[in-house]
Amino acid sequence: MNSLRDIVELSPQLRVIETQAMYGLHGQDAAQPLAPPRWDWSEVRKVLLVRLRSIGDTVLSTASALALKRFLPDVQVDILVEDWVAPLLANHPHLSNVVVLERGGLMARARAARELRAANYDVVYNLHGGTTATFLTRATGARHRVGYKTYQYAQFHNHQAPSPLLLWGQQKTHSVEQQLALLGWTGVPVTDRPRTQLGIAPEAAESVREQLASVGLEDRKIALIHPAAAFATKQWAAENFARVAEYVADHGFAPVAIVAPHEKAVLDDLVEASSVQVVTFDLSLPEVTALAARSQLFIGNDSGIAHIAAAVATPSVVIFGSSNIAHWRPWNSAAAEVVFEEMPCQPCHGYFCEKFAQPECILRVPVTRVTAAIDRVLSVNVPVN
Repeated sequence: MNSLRDIVELSPQLRVIETQAMYGLHGQDAAQPLAPPRWDWSEVRKVLLVRLRSIGDTVLSTASALALKRFLPDVQVDILVEDWVAPLLANHPHLSNVVVLERGGLMARARAARELRAANYDVVYNLHGGTTATFLTRATGARHRVGYKTYQYAQFHNHQAPSPLLLWGQQKTHSVEQQLALLGWTGVPVTDRPRTQLGIAPEAAESVREQLASVGLEDRKIALIHPAAAFATKQWAAENFARVAEYVADHGFAPVAIVAPHEKAVLDDLVEASSVQVVTFDLSLPEVTALAARSQLFIGNDSGIAHIAAAVATPSVVIFGSSNIAHWRPWNSAAAEVVFEEMPCQPCHGYFCEKFAQPECILRVPVTRVTAAIDRVLSVNVPVN
């Protein structure tokens, strides 16, 4: 009699059943695809996810990596990301390889195209849709290249999915759901909407431990604060974060604040405005992940760092301004709240404010609403998925 593994090699449907059992998904809780398989999954050996751009974009793509790996535990799952965010994915439990797109214009893209072509992928999912991502997806020469019909140059994909709104039957989708729908349309079980996840590099965790110990915080509860953002329409005032630092200090947390090197002025404003000591560190991305995982609370603006905190299951309070909350809220498995000021012009493109002299959507959020959200988040014990 054939073993289950032998049968699974012949039947994608039984492979789904086996992997759902592995992840404890049964009955109504079992993840399902959004459409029948579009090819014979038993013939697939190598899959590539393409997700270029920012920290948050990279973190959010990890839900798709989980969905693929649990569906196809023996298949190589790789991801293509930009070089500056690639360190985020070190030690990731569901990725075989992180393929890096280096900076350097056309020459860098040409090198990446040659590398991708030589890898002989069976399936490539374009989770991005931008011009570079689409051309590199085509350059792989994979038998199955999947993207949305709405993508520019969609013809470079030989599998073109309908709108994720249609696939999910919703009026709004989160970025994670948008990416998962692309997989679900090809037969990958996704209906449980898996969470994002990051690996913790041991050397980064040790570095963070040593840095905390050097300032006497090795055994303290940490409240990680990120007061910066990509645009003024997403950046709550540093003075407000100073009040939050004082609030968490009064509740037994050591406030630790981090920003990117070019955002140091925001950090200086926060430290100067606070009546309590705010510890600051200059960290690499793997160290940021390790510190977020070590922290008991995260408070910050809508940013890539907020998505990192969510991916390591840190309880979070995130302040939103111009962004589309339904699409960009952190994809948390721990207790979390989003705080925002509801306005008729929100959400918007966010590059600048078209309605007011200053971005009122973020500036009007009061400190009291954020501290109340902190209280609620800390009072909830949500098990990690």
